[in-house]
Amino acid sequence: MNPTVDRETWLAARRALMEKEKTFTRERDRLSAERRTLPWLAIEKPYSFEGPNGIETLEQLFDGRGQLLVYHFMFPDSWEAGCKSCSFWADGYDGIAVHLAHRDVTLITISKAPLAKLRAFQQRMGWSFKWASSAGSDFNRDFGVSFTREEIASKAPLYNFGTLPFGVEEAPGVSVFARTGPGQVFLTYQCFSRGLDALNPAYQLLDLVPKGRDEGDRPMGWLRHHDAY
Repeated sequence: MNPTVDRETWLAARRALMEKEKTFTRERDRLSAERRTLPWLAIEKPYSFEGPNGIETLEQLFDGRGQLLVYHFMFPDSWEAGCKSCSFWADGYDGIAVHLAHRDVTLITISKAPLAKLRAFQQRMGWSFKWASSAGSDFNRDFGVSFTREEIASKAPLYNFGTLPFGVEEAPGVSVFARTGPGQVFLTYQCFSRGLDALNPAYQLLDLVPKGRDEGDRPMGWLRHHDAY
């Protein structure tokens, strides 16, 4: 248990921490601004996806907007349910998609499993955000979230821009794209691993409470699908 103090002592300690938080916030703002200055990578390879609107190209997934935010949801075609950790992230998507749309951003999740499996799991979870299957395309592999059994066994650092090995065939990540005109699609940003933490509202809230994330040496080992607690 932390020390118990009087209110004036508590306020002094809190204000001291607030100054550090302000420094962190200003640094985060500078980092976000720098992120927006990254060069863009033109996407010239064609990709197709199956979703609620049938077969669509990467450009069509923008749904007429200028920016596309893709969450790579771990769901290999051999699984019967989606990843628990990715589900933890996805539980917050329905409430924000409409707000992002009004800032010229389309949010979508993409997985390698066939659409029928995605739909069944989505219905189970009660989600309504757009989810598409990349089955049959190179999309997941080209964007760093799909690995062969040989690559997994080799423990080669292929994940997170070639800095980490990954233990299963599909990995989580975010890819951001911009569209500037017909046929003009660009990759503007990607993040993986701990870079995804900031996208999880539950983690941001847990970081405020006395026990924090309380995960010990097994990050996310406590997680269940929200209908399985």
